[in-house]
Amino acid sequence: MFPVKRMRRLRRTSKIREMVRETSLTKNDLIYPIFIDETIDEKTEIKAMPGQYRLPLQEVRDEALELVSLGIPAVILFGIPRKKDALGSEAYNSNGIIQKAIKEIKDEVGDDLVLITDVCLCEYTDHGHCGIVKGEKVLNDPTLDLLAKMAVTHAEAGADIVAPSDMMDGRVSAVRNALDDAGFTETIIMSYAAKYASAFYGPFREAASSTPAFGDRKSYQMDCGNSDEALLEVKMDLEEGADIVMVKPALSYLDIIYRVKNEFKVPVAAYNVSGEYSMIKAASEEGFIDERKIALEVLTSIKRAGADFILTYFAKDASRWLE
Repeated sequence: MFPVKRMRRLRRTSKIREMVRETSLTKNDLIYPIFIDETIDEKTEIKAMPGQYRLPLQEVRDEALELVSLGIPAVILFGIPRKKDALGSEAYNSNGIIQKAIKEIKDEVGDDLVLITDVCLCEYTDHGHCGIVKGEKVLNDPTLDLLAKMAVTHAEAGADIVAPSDMMDGRVSAVRNALDDAGFTETIIMSYAAKYASAFYGPFREAASSTPAFGDRKSYQMDCGNSDEALLEVKMDLEEGADIVMVKPALSYLDIIYRVKNEFKVPVAAYNVSGEYSMIKAASEEGFIDERKIALEVLTSIKRAGADFILTYFAKDASRWLE
């Protein structure tokens, strides 16, 4: 084909490159995670995640206003309660930390910020697992009722989207039925449908105080070697009533994002997780890489793979870089 077809013609200038770019990252693709801690009185940096903080309840309004001013469309909330127990009872306390935070944010910014809530017990249990335990076994079915109660209290407080992240079998159906029975038929479910038992979650454990007291989460989260299983997990969650499905982590699972989007043609979220964030931060602090260029390249690759939304700790910075 050479010289009739010269691929470099369309790469000559930045304006031409922008015109023919196939994948464009925008602010509307970004969802920012926030950690709200009932045990602190002032903003506290997360050591393992430079630039990220735990916030006391009294600072969530200012945080919401900042996100709106940056043009970030959505936030996902994680809570750290003052009190933990075996059943994670603060997770479904209608006066719990996340339930209070939802009301504060909605009162401040209304519908200018989409509120997503993490629905999982790990931050609320004294053993750090995502469900009820018996001995050292995580029990699937008894956990479903608690997750459903948690989701309903979030919807009552004003959450727009609830996001079950526990990976218990049947939890989407349990949450959907509970929401509908409580009259919240319009509340969206974004399920962590393909959530892998990943080493990339390490820094999050510090951020959310959710390190398991024993064992690991491999009996309920997915094995990193499996991809067909991810499609089955997604299919089941959609059949149970999920409106949006998520792949987590993102960067090492771009193939899964691609397969899910191609197979199901539904809204797909991807979580650019704490380990992916912290590695870039650490390397950039050493001067090994350009943080801005690498972060935007990573986020673009996630979008290119098929993600419609990206949960990322880079959301604030990326929104400024994308101006």
